Amino acid sequence: MVRITIIAKAGVRVSTFLIIFAMHLHGTDYRVSSAGQVSTAMAAAIPGDTLTMVSGTWTNANISFAGFGTSIAPILLRAETAGGVVLTGTSTLRISGKHLIVDGLLFINGSSPSGDVIEFRGSNGESDSCRLTNCTVRDYNPADSTKDYKWVSLYGTHNRVDHCYFKGKKHSGTTLVVWLSSKANFHQIDHNYFALRPVLYGWNGGETIRIGTSDWSMYDSFTTVEYNYFEECNGEIETISNKSCGNIYRYNTFVSCQGTLTLRHGNRCIVEGNFFFGNHAPNSGGVRIIGEDHQVFNNYISGTDGSSMKTALTLVNGVPNSPLDRYFQVKRAIVAFNTFVDNRYTVNIGGGKDTELSLPPLDCIIADNIIWGSHSPLVTFTDTPVNMLWSGNIFYGASVGMSTPAGNTVANPQLIRGADSLWRLGGTSPAIGAAAGSYPMVVDDMDGQDRTTPMDVGADQYSALSIRRKPLTRADVGPLTTVTSVRHETGWQPDRSSLLLFNNYPNPFNPTTVISFHLSTPDFVEMKIFDLLGKEVETLVHRPVNAGRHEVKWNASGVGSGVYFCRLQCGEEVRTTKVVLLR
Repeated sequence: MVRITIIAKAGVRVSTFLIIFAMHLHGTDYRVSSAGQVSTAMAAAIPGDTLTMVSGTWTNANISFAGFGTSIAPILLRAETAGGVVLTGTSTLRISGKHLIVDGLLFINGSSPSGDVIEFRGSNGESDSCRLTNCTVRDYNPADSTKDYKWVSLYGTHNRVDHCYFKGKKHSGTTLVVWLSSKANFHQIDHNYFALRPVLYGWNGGETIRIGTSDWSMYDSFTTVEYNYFEECNGEIETISNKSCGNIYRYNTFVSCQGTLTLRHGNRCIVEGNFFFGNHAPNSGGVRIIGEDHQVFNNYISGTDGSSMKTALTLVNGVPNSPLDRYFQVKRAIVAFNTFVDNRYTVNIGGGKDTELSLPPLDCIIADNIIWGSHSPLVTFTDTPVNMLWSGNIFYGASVGMSTPAGNTVANPQLIRGADSLWRLGGTSPAIGAAAGSYPMVVDDMDGQDRTTPMDVGADQYSALSIRRKPLTRADVGPLTTVTSVRHETGWQPDRSSLLLFNNYPNPFNPTTVISFHLSTPDFVEMKIFDLLGKEVETLVHRPVNAGRHEVKWNASGVGSGVYFCRLQCGEEVRTTKVVLLR
């Protein structure tokens, strides 16, 4: 056996995996030149086999890639050469089964007559642990721009879309959508290049990514969207539309996008370490929050020009007794350790307030952010929040928009612009060591550098360490120059989410609550409770734990009302959730 470490172009380790050569020495390589030959080959294919699509133009090819590989011996459908298999006309792709990989296909200048261009479902049902990689969908538009179909529809569980290029979608329908069911998705969407989606005037359906739908929005998806590059994705206000629970959006870069990363429906999502460069494009924005228990931290948001619902940060008003397709009240959001620079409208509290959207944000925390700009006010109060904590923030450059709350500062943060055009802390910045709270989920900064105590205000921790994570460029994402040459070099195994921490129930609670977690393999687990200042309150678990789902009861009779954090650690994996004791 040989252990291989895969390094992404950005210098980030993607995964380490084992290659077992003996499993693949006897795999069959089928050369196929039509959709019918693909189906015939798959009827005979076994784990470890490869189907090589011969180079050329495939017109009106409706490909069904249906079969069952294994985790160490997937079945591979690949192009003979990178970009050499051109699918056009009414060509489509259906991926169904388990452990299937599609590599190196190019869809261009065609359209789908029925259904979506690529669907992770087919004759073998919905996909499980399948992968679409190094593929391109470009200018695949119908003549009627109001016709709605998606370019990629993700069904099933534990699938991955990576290193793909999606450009020029001019018609209605989300570019890439995740569909939910009663079973969580656990999909991974990473290292893709989403580009040049023009504004759809007069109708919805212009999102670049959507995770879920309003009717399934209270279900967990647990999808991770990371290391993607979005350039001029202008279809509508929601560049990314979250419509489910428990998703993670991290380490993505948004450039001149006329929209926002919108937590539209659903709860408990994380927005971490993203870079937003609005470049003062009209209607460019940052993050829009709706719903409960979202966490937004370590993001760098600059040069946005949007107003109202498209500011750098918008906390939207809610609808009383909201139906699933309207606006739930923002509750218990944490917005911490972000840097806002040179935005036209930086923070909007209570966005969208009207006779219907009448519930202002409740019990939210805005802490340890740098908010620097020349446009007044830095904070717009469209409505008055209820019990909002402002803590440790540094405001500068324009009127704050409120009397500065105790524990916050109006001062020059002394940021220095680097060669990469990012504004970081100078050596004499008042932000150094000035963070007012300790939040267990914040373990590093936007550069991937470790946070040391006392932590610094904003997305940057002043450090002499090398930068491990940078804004992405076009060169860091999209298709690689070669297709998979041997069927076992997948470079990825499905993330079975070995450590899951669920929200406690009830929440808020008095005085007991139950906290659940899931462990995929037996291991040593530590679960602790911390207060808002980072002080340890109680250790609930400190022992070896068997695989499976576990419940832990916390009796908080001995502590006062307030917000606490539950921190679960297993090896190097750490998960956190917020719990609220209300007497």
